[in-house]
Amino acid sequence: MPKLSLGATRTALAAVPAWTKRGAVIRRTYAFADFVAAIRFVGLVAKAAEKAAHHPDIDIRWSKVPLALTTHDAGGLTAKDFALAARCDALAAKEV
Repeated sequence: MPKLSLGATRTALAAVPAWTKRGAVIRRTYAFADFVAAIRFVGLVAKAAEKAAHHPDIDIRWSKVPLALTTHDAGGLTAKDFALAARCDALAAKEV
């Protein structure tokens, strides 16, 4: 999958406004009511990531779950990152 141009990255980022870009990575921290809800979300993200064959960096901080996405083999951000970001947003909306 090709790396997105700067313009395409800006457009894709506008579609997932809660995510921020730093360098070649997009990030978002999700907050849940408690640890159990956070872990349930991580399980859903894991299933979505496996289906997409694209895996985020995941950190679990009690009720908060920071995610980071980049496409390492492309050397930056691709459509895969933004598709998975949107999927994670949809999954989180069901958990909140």
